[in-house]
Amino acid sequence: MQFINNLLLDMELDPRLVEFLSNIIKVLLIGLICIAANLITKRIVIRLITRIVTNSKVKWGKIILDRQVFRKLSHIVPAVIIYSFATTFPSFETSIEKLAVIYIIIVSLIFIQSLLNALNDIYQTFEISKVKPIKGYIQVVNIIIFTFGFIIGISNIIGKSPIILLSGLGALSAVLMLVFKDSLLGLVAGIQLTANDMVRVGDWIEMPKYGADGDVIDITLNTVKVQNFDKTITMLPSYALISDSFINWRGMQSSGGRRIKRPLYIDTSSITFCSEEMIEKFMQVHYLSDYIIHKEREIAEYNAKNEIDRNNPVNGRALTNIGVFRAYISNYLKNHHGINQNMTLMVRQLGHSEHGLPLEIYAFTNSVLWGDYESVQSDIFDHLFAVAPEFGLRVFQNPSGADLRIMAEESGNKALIGERSY
Repeated sequence: MQFINNLLLDMELDPRLVEFLSNIIKVLLIGLICIAANLITKRIVIRLITRIVTNSKVKWGKIILDRQVFRKLSHIVPAVIIYSFATTFPSFETSIEKLAVIYIIIVSLIFIQSLLNALNDIYQTFEISKVKPIKGYIQVVNIIIFTFGFIIGISNIIGKSPIILLSGLGALSAVLMLVFKDSLLGLVAGIQLTANDMVRVGDWIEMPKYGADGDVIDITLNTVKVQNFDKTITMLPSYALISDSFINWRGMQSSGGRRIKRPLYIDTSSITFCSEEMIEKFMQVHYLSDYIIHKEREIAEYNAKNEIDRNNPVNGRALTNIGVFRAYISNYLKNHHGINQNMTLMVRQLGHSEHGLPLEIYAFTNSVLWGDYESVQSDIFDHLFAVAPEFGLRVFQNPSGADLRIMAEESGNKALIGERSY
């Protein structure tokens, strides 16, 4: 740089003009050096690193390239060059060095953030990431690093030691806790969620208070992202999963069976004792023949032992159509290909209500997939609705508009017949 000054002075120019021109030439020369260094770094060094990583067998190399970790680090080269040439301008040396250091700090923070994000992407390629995600912890590290970077930058500008600024953070702790309240709550919640294995990426959770009903697709420091089954996205505060209750369906999904718990309401006026004709008809039913034979023998032995007069159907024991229907449903479920036979299976009566007698099916499908579950459940109830009349039973239903219209027409027809009879 001194060579430029000497060259201009040899041209016998005005010293003030020499100083002005030399500064311009120095700036242009340093700018050209920075541009050349930047081009060499990006066009040669970065391409060489990219080729080496691409040709290597390291699986996570592409992740680092996608996050542009090396490219972001290359931006530090021009700043280092400018910092090195700061002594060329004695009047502005301190200012140039401070600005260069600030730029280096910013580039370093961006590089570290990109590196941490790449680390999280690499971690997500392992199965354990679904059980113990680290994205929240990485965000905490980012906050800490950015905080220290900000402190170092400020200390560089004011020319004071970072320790002095750090010592003043105690007085700002209340303000920081207020500003970073959600982050602190999210950090504590994230640790509890992970330590207690309360929720994982891929879990189906249900939280009606927040309108969430779907799969967890992301867990961060402050939020848990849920994709609902209607493809909408619900963002839940992490600490809400600690302070409020929610349903996690992971247990059902890992059990291998999904529960069917639905009643079939029977009109009680259709419940009756089985006649001989009905018993003969039930004997022809594949799932009932063994049951009828066994039950008839048991009832006959009981009535004979107790010398019960069966001329009155009230006396002793007898088969009822509702009991036979319940046995049929139980045997039907035991032979259904979609029902898990290793889990609880029962058909039970619930308390009678104004809607009739509830006959509840309690069983588990052998698939936890929603589509398969609904298909099996619909198949079962389609069949039961269709076969109920074969047992002399009516499924209860409140009168509809069509029923009331038919009743009105029948009443009108009877009244008209009555008038004509007179």
